[in-house]
Order: sequence, then structure tokens, then C-alpha cells
Amino acid sequence: MGRETREFDASEVLDGTIVLQLGYDGSGYSGFAEQPGQTTVAGEIRRAVETFLRRPIELTCAGRTDAGVHAISQYVSFPATAAELEITRSRWMRALVALLPRDIAVREVWHAAPGFSARFDARSRTYTYRIATGDAPPLLTRSVTWWHRQTLDVEAMHAAAQRMLGERDFKSFCKASSAEGKPTHRCVISAGFGHENSLGEDCITFTICGNAFLHSMVRTIVGTLVEVGMHRREPEWIDEVLAARSRQAAGPTAPAQGLCFMAVEYDEGALTQAE
Repeated sequence: MGRETREFDASEVLDGTIVLQLGYDGSGYSGFAEQPGQTTVAGEIRRAVETFLRRPIELTCAGRTDAGVHAISQYVSFPATAAELEITRSRWMRALVALLPRDIAVREVWHAAPGFSARFDARSRTYTYRIATGDAPPLLTRSVTWWHRQTLDVEAMHAAAQRMLGERDFKSFCKASSAEGKPTHRCVISAGFGHENSLGEDCITFTICGNAFLHSMVRTIVGTLVEVGMHRREPEWIDEVLAARSRQAAGPTAPAQGLCFMAVEYDEGALTQAE
């Protein structure tokens, strides 16, 4: 039998906020957000925390990731009582290791002021997309990398990415159904390419930082930049795609497994590490 959930008065939740910094392998999940009848990251986290605290919680995340997308530094927050804020970091870590599945791991426990939101108080989010090229597919890193056989012109892709910097309307890079009637302007702070070697396997990395991102925006940007990298389009084509404000104008959406949510930035002093 599961632990009994105690009665809880919502008026108690006035003392502060608990913020969990966590990572997950998104391969087995239907995205972060809870969906009826689906296994989701948020659903697993909520159940674990509710089991530990023996009460219902309202969970807020810094950014909802799509099905199959990974995270190394996602943040989630929920209001907490004074007694819950007294729970030590080590106790939180032990409990959540026991209660969460092996593909979700809490990396740190933070405290914040009442009313803090992991979503609305975030100043920026950073994602990295990994692409392996060549005749042989990646083996040990295959679950976190897109294998693209053809050689890519990274210099051209980088030049194209620079044309997206600043505040722009990214409607062309958003899943069409989720853009209807919603604001689609976002600010891209930085975007660039690099190389990475993990477990002896090389890949191209694309890292992008922005104030926020639309549904499937980063994966659509990557798919569009790959069109440039294959010399199907010139870097200047990005200007046309942005101006079109139509999903049909952009390139294909890159596969989910190559994308990882890497970091969130908050105001200095907003978070205090649990003791």
C-alpha cells in the first residue's frame, strides 16, 4: 500500500518555494508536461514529491521539453511551508533517488522566496543540439545525438545562425498548431557551433541561448540550419524564412534525441542552496 496523503490546506503554502534542479533522459517520455494516459517527466516528479511530502503540489518548470528531448539542468518549483523548507538537502536527495525512476535525477535543491516561479522568473534558457556525421553511426552516444550521414558546412551554418540573433518573430520556426493566436516574438541572445568528443565519439554541437523558446523552435532551427550546411540554401535564406512567418517556409524539424536542455539563468541571489 502507498503512503496515506495527509489533508492539506492551500493557505499553508505561504512561506517560500522549493526549487529542484534536475536532469533526465527523455527517451522514454512523452515530453515534460503531464498528459492523460502518457508517461511524462512532470508526472514522475510530481508523484515522487507528493509521496515524500504526503500532499498534492503544483509543479512549475522552466521550460517544457518535447517527447524524446533530454535535460541536464531543468528547474522545477513548487510552493512550500516553513516545515518543508527545513527539510535538509541530503534528505531530499536520498528520498528522490529512491522515489524517481533511474532516468530522472535531481542534481540540486534550492530555496526561493514566496511566489517564485521556475518559469516566469527565468531570464534565459540554453539548449545544445548534437549532430554526428560520417559513414558510421554513433554507438555509445546514439541516444543523445542525431546521426546525419552527409558532411555539413559548419561555417555556413554558423553564419546563418547569426542572422537569428536579437528579438525577432520566430513564427516560421514554431509548430504551426501551437502558434495560433499566441505571441511568437522571442529574443535569441547567442547561437553558435562547436565540436565535442564524448566516450571517443565526435559530434558537432549547436548551442543556443534565448529568453524563451516556442514549441519545437530549437529543433526547427537546427533542421533549417542543416539545409544551409548541406548547401541546399545560402545563409541569407534565413532572412526570408523569418519574414515569411510560416512554418512551411522553414526546414524540417530535427529529431528529438539530439536536443538537450542545458541551463537556466535566474537573477543573482534568487536561489539559495538548501542546507
